[in-house]
Amino acid sequence: MIHAPILEIIGIDKTFPGVKALQQVNFRLFPGEIHTLMGQNGAGKSTLINVLTGVFGHDSGEIRLGGETVRFAAPLEAEAAGIQTLYQEVNLCPNLSVAENIFAGRQPKRRGAIDWKAINARAREALADLDLSLDVTRSLDAYPIAVQQMVAIARAVSVDARVLILDEPTSSLDDGEVARLFAVLRQLKASGMAILFVTHFLEQTYAVSDRITVMRNGEREGEYLAKDLPVELLVAKMTGHERMRERLKNGASDVAREDNRAAPFLSMQGVGRRGLMNPVDLDVRPGQILGLAGLLGSGRTETARLVFGAERSDAGTMLVDGQSVKLASPRDAVRHGIAYCPEDRKKEGIVAALSIRENIILALQARRGWWRMLSRARQREIADDYIARLGIKARDAEQPIGLLSGGNQQKVLLARWLATEPKLLILDEPTRGIDVAAKFDIMDRVLSLCAKGLAILFISSEMSEVVRVSHRVAVLRDRRKVAEVSGEKLSEDQVYRLIAGGQS
Repeated sequence: MIHAPILEIIGIDKTFPGVKALQQVNFRLFPGEIHTLMGQNGAGKSTLINVLTGVFGHDSGEIRLGGETVRFAAPLEAEAAGIQTLYQEVNLCPNLSVAENIFAGRQPKRRGAIDWKAINARAREALADLDLSLDVTRSLDAYPIAVQQMVAIARAVSVDARVLILDEPTSSLDDGEVARLFAVLRQLKASGMAILFVTHFLEQTYAVSDRITVMRNGEREGEYLAKDLPVELLVAKMTGHERMRERLKNGASDVAREDNRAAPFLSMQGVGRRGLMNPVDLDVRPGQILGLAGLLGSGRTETARLVFGAERSDAGTMLVDGQSVKLASPRDAVRHGIAYCPEDRKKEGIVAALSIRENIILALQARRGWWRMLSRARQREIADDYIARLGIKARDAEQPIGLLSGGNQQKVLLARWLATEPKLLILDEPTRGIDVAAKFDIMDRVLSLCAKGLAILFISSEMSEVVRVSHRVAVLRDRRKVAEVSGEKLSEDQVYRLIAGGQS
């Protein structure tokens, strides 16, 4: 690696009215490396990138590119200097062809007209350098987001970019597309390009990063070699909570567990529904977390909806507290002490137009019946209690829930069901779309609820979360349960092996 940085940010300050967004921030990026910028929402990552690329000016400090001081008045100036930025939403022209997007503003001409033969040939060459073969004459919007991002990278390479910035590029990609993107980034790194990567996915950070810079509250917390920074310490530095580091390092092992032979609160014996989910056996015990692991379409959410009565089973037996039950609706499930935080909190969970108070008391009021209304004072008492207990950041209980961050909306949804005093809590993707600090706060609270004797069914696409918080993990594949893992055998590698079809 070359020891002189291609990009240096020295003592940058940026203030918005009433807000100190950046304070004495330092950052450096070397050729031939992938440097990841980490921090929770509001840490200053986006502001720093906007200052660097000319979207915002800075109040004080210095930016050096290739050893020379620069100050960009607009993003086009940054691009002309060799800094290319790729955002989560691809900033190309979807109605133009792939070739036109790669060479927009730089089309080769012949006798005063665009040389389409040359532009298409050069576009194919640019994509071939990334081991990508496309019909470059097709419009960009004919291809998925993952391919559009590759086209944007090909454009960056074709203009001889010295610095490539990727701001949350993987948020809309599946695992295969992420792997393909990372292969291209490693290829560019090997060619000497300097890459600044921004993500909130911890696993991806460690999969691709050489170095990590952590930001917190508009300041640089520190710069670290990725290999020297354990994930628990990274989270602690992002949040400032060392206690959280130890709690999450231990995960479910830190929870006061009930005897594994305790009678299950929920027992499913061959429960399924034709065309939805093959018959499955599951036991969920008090004071334990049962994780459901599997790929998209494996049947995780379908299983959760069967448990909650949102889908009616047509096979098998379900026991709740030792009694055989038929859950024909969510109302039946709630009456038996089962609560469900759904996968899509915006469509199936929160009611954005209502206040925090109204959202929290919804399930409890529905269970009581609308003819037995909770008094306004009692509603406020319940809402204020859970706002305090779950650390919900809001002005007060009357604030519209739609104005809260994703993490705080998720806590309100959790409060709604905890207010019903459930015995089984189903959490389907409880940390999706929220920042790292909120994510680990939610997980920490899940562990605490389990320690108090609550039975929990936990679903997450992030395998590290499932393994970290679960006492046992049921592995699903092709809408059937294929294995269950616990104890010393419970690891990410083992679960992935079972998902892929290996033996337990």
